[in-house]
Amino acid sequence: MDNKVAHLGMIQTAITRMASNSFLIKRWSVTLVAALFALAAANGNARFVYLAFFPTFMFWALDAYFLRQERLFRKLYDHARVLDAASVDYSMDTQSFETQVSCTMRVALSPTLGLFHGTITAVAIAVLLVICA
Repeated sequence: MDNKVAHLGMIQTAITRMASNSFLIKRWSVTLVAALFALAAANGNARFVYLAFFPTFMFWALDAYFLRQERLFRKLYDHARVLDAASVDYSMDTQSFETQVSCTMRVALSPTLGLFHGTITAVAIAVLLVICA
């Protein structure tokens, strides 16, 4: 039983790390885009707003990747928790769950990420329209 608990702990650590990475990405996204908006407002230069789209989409893609990885590890956790204690092999391989989890593009367009990063994109468009008007 100790082997099973240790294995579940290893998987939970990976899940926690993925969730932490996702939070850090969201924080960096907001910080960087806000800084670019401040530069655009200070200089009246729309180039900084155009530049804000790059990190927005890059962070969106990274966030989708980490959320997908987190979902894969959750599937692994669900699989490992029902295993016999004798059959625990400490495998962290999630390949067998690839078909059970949506592709990265679908994860990126999920309500969770779409709302957050879509809002940042919409605000960037609004700021661009205000500065260019």
